[in-house]
Amino acid sequence: IPGPAGGCRDAAGAADNAMEGGAQQSSLWEPPEQDGGSGERDGGEGLPEVKRSQPLFIHSSSRQPPQEEPRASSLPSIPNPFPELCSPSNSPILSSPALGQGSPRESTSHVVKVFGEDGACRSLEASAGTTARQLCETLVRRTRALHDHSWALVELHQHLALERCLEDHESVVEVQSSWAPGADSRFVFRKNFAKYELFKSNASLFPEVMVSSCLEANKSMAHSELIQNFLNSGSCPEVQGFLQLREAGRKVWKRFHFSLRRSGLYYSTKGTSKDPRHLQYFADLTESNIYYVTQGKKLYGTPTEFGFCIKPHKVRSGAKGLKLLCSEDEQSRSCWMAAFRLFKYGMQLYRNYQQAQARLSQPPWIGPTPLRSVSDNALVAMDFSGCTGRVIENPNEVLTAALEEAQAWRKKTTHRYSLPAACHSSPLSAAIHRTQPWFHGRISREDTQQLIGRQGLVDGVFLVRESQRNPKGFVLSLCHLQRIKHYLILPSEEEGRLYFTMDDGQTRFADLIQLVEFHQINRGILPCKLRHYCTCVAL
Repeated sequence: IPGPAGGCRDAAGAADNAMEGGAQQSSLWEPPEQDGGSGERDGGEGLPEVKRSQPLFIHSSSRQPPQEEPRASSLPSIPNPFPELCSPSNSPILSSPALGQGSPRESTSHVVKVFGEDGACRSLEASAGTTARQLCETLVRRTRALHDHSWALVELHQHLALERCLEDHESVVEVQSSWAPGADSRFVFRKNFAKYELFKSNASLFPEVMVSSCLEANKSMAHSELIQNFLNSGSCPEVQGFLQLREAGRKVWKRFHFSLRRSGLYYSTKGTSKDPRHLQYFADLTESNIYYVTQGKKLYGTPTEFGFCIKPHKVRSGAKGLKLLCSEDEQSRSCWMAAFRLFKYGMQLYRNYQQAQARLSQPPWIGPTPLRSVSDNALVAMDFSGCTGRVIENPNEVLTAALEEAQAWRKKTTHRYSLPAACHSSPLSAAIHRTQPWFHGRISREDTQQLIGRQGLVDGVFLVRESQRNPKGFVLSLCHLQRIKHYLILPSEEEGRLYFTMDDGQTRFADLIQLVEFHQINRGILPCKLRHYCTCVAL
């Protein structure tokens, strides 16, 4: 074989022949490890310039001739005329490992399948560094959905009934690669209004009895101060409380007192004692993820419906190795989940929130803009009683104005969006609410509670649906204090005009759109204003 490789091969062969006393020519094609060993033995005399730190490409090249020699008579070495149609692994010219494993795009490109809440699937091509936020923004643009930071990518393990919301900075490809082959795992694209609620909620998500810093100081702390303590690496807050723990390999649950610290999660073997002799190490924050358990009673026999699970990274499939816990109520579970995220991600979580807020002030895309979002930040109380309107800043005056406006609505005999006298002759007015994203048609009460629960138990999350008991009525389902309440909306006629009411006709609305818009500004008979509507997009 001509060239440097041939010369090196002959030298190696001569060295082997000299050492073995006239070995056959086939000894030239020994495995690279054996050649390397002989090279080391003869390196003192035959190859003094070769060092151990240099890559010995000679061995991989010396193995090529015996594979190509038999083909030389039947298949000459002709360059591939269509290299772009043949992958490097299948090409006879590019099969050598010394030529690399293909282009960077082929080596870093991955296919990610994302499902919608309706079961539809869309495949996307993502690089190794694609984050969950970048993938969500791509889906928002393609589905023409309303651009806000409440869209999330959810990791769902259906066979284990586990789900969690990916953080904005997490790598989608890395998470997907951690799944076991053949496991029923998927990504779901949907809303999650509770994602950053811990940074913007006025009400504290952490009960004082569960935060050790509040108990030691013997005083209540503002929610913002608690969040700062969690984010400050120099502070040592601790979340504590009783949880039900499932014993490994058994469906037996026992009650223990747990303590969540920066170093990990512990439980006490003796009541509420925090003595090091009684504390048992339970889970590591950095090497685990925390999931909601969606069907705890059915699969795991949880004492309550408020179960969650700590899944170590090394657990790829099956329930073996899962650390199942169960809290007494939803508030307790939300506290543990929020504390786990704060301890694990720290300031990275707050930076994600700041970046999401900054993106809202930028135009998401150029083209047809979707419907305006109505939020508390865009709505203010106004007084138009004078020549010019003014913003009402006094909260007491705002409440008074809201009550006066409600009284004015009750006294109105004509409506701005009133239907004609012959109500049955205008089917468009009776069905105009069906075009709204907050209307979900004829879904059951159970499905409604599951949908609102999946998209976040945040005050003001709502939807409107058809009533199952009253064929002509509707139901407003609203979340308040992590509980879902249902309000019946009944149609009625007066002087040939159709209206809708939730308070036996005291406050009347021409249609459901008017009813929703009113309660987005005024609380009325509801415990809170309507803030976020549940919606599902088609992928």
